Amino acid sequence: MKLLPSRARRVTIDPGEVALQARNVQFDWRDTPLHWMPAEPIGSHLINALNLLLPEGERMFCQTFSEALPLVKDEKLREQMLGFIGQESMHAEAHNGVLDEVFAAHGIDVEPYVRQMEFLFRKTLGPRESENARREFQTLVERLGFIATLEHFFAFLGDWVLNADLEKFGADPNVLDLFRWHGAEEVEHRFVAHDVAEYFDVGYVRRCALMLITFPIFVSLLLRGTKYLVRQDPSLPDMRYPRLVLKIFGSMWRGASPGIPSLLWSALSVFQPGYTPASVGSTAQAVAYLAKSPAAQRMAS
Repeated sequence: MKLLPSRARRVTIDPGEVALQARNVQFDWRDTPLHWMPAEPIGSHLINALNLLLPEGERMFCQTFSEALPLVKDEKLREQMLGFIGQESMHAEAHNGVLDEVFAAHGIDVEPYVRQMEFLFRKTLGPRESENARREFQTLVERLGFIATLEHFFAFLGDWVLNADLEKFGADPNVLDLFRWHGAEEVEHRFVAHDVAEYFDVGYVRRCALMLITFPIFVSLLLRGTKYLVRQDPSLPDMRYPRLVLKIFGSMWRGASPGIPSLLWSALSVFQPGYTPASVGSTAQAVAYLAKSPAAQRMAS
C-alpha cells in the first residue's frame, strides 16, 4: 500500500482540549521570490492576496474580542478568547512583514489596497458608538457573528494548506511555513469564534444571513486582491477579470489554489441547524505541524 506524504495524512488521535497560546514565530524574508510557487504565478498571487487582507482583518478581530471580553463571565471561554487574541495579533504582524519586506523588495506598491482594507475593517466593520446601549450591543454581536463566519473560511483554508501538496509547484519553504503555521493555528482555535457567537446568541438565522453576505464579499476581495497584484507584477500581462478567472480556475484544477466549489460546499455546512466547526480540519494534525514549524523552531532555538 502506497502511503501519502506525512503532511497529507490526517492525524487521527485527538489531543483533547488545547490551551491556546501565541507562538512567537520568526521569518526571514530576504530571499523570498514574488512568485513563491514558480510554476504557478497566478496561484502565488491568489494566496498572496491574503497577505493584503489578513493584517487589518485580524486586528479587527482582536479589537472586537477585546471589547466583548468584559461581558463574558465564563472563565473558560475568556481564557480561550485571550489565547485567540494573542494568536491573531501574531498573525497580523507576520503577514504585515510580507507587505513590508517581500512586496516592497519586488517593487509592488500595496499601499492603495491596504488603505481600502483599513477603511473596510476599521470603519465599516469597526466599533460604532451610539447613545442607544442596546443598539451598540447588537452592533458588537453582529461583528462577533461576522468574525465567526470568517473564521470558518480561515479554518477551511488552514486545513487545505496543511494537506495540499504545494511542494510539487516548487513552493518557497518560508512562505509555505507562514501559511501552514497560520493555517494550523486557525484549525487549532476554530471553535473559539463560534463559541463566542453562541455565547452572545448570534442564532441560526443571523448566522446563515451572515454567511450569505460574507461568502461573496470574501471571494470578491480575494479576486480583487489577486488582480491588483497581477497588475502590479511587471513579469505578467495585465488581465481583465474573465481571463484572470480562467487562469485562477486552472490553478485550482492543478491543486495550487483552494477550489471555489469546495469552499462553497464548506460554507453550506454552516446552514446545518447543529453546525459546529468540528469537521473543519483536525486539531491533532494542526498541533503536530505547530510542533515542527520551522518558524516556531527558529524562535525557540
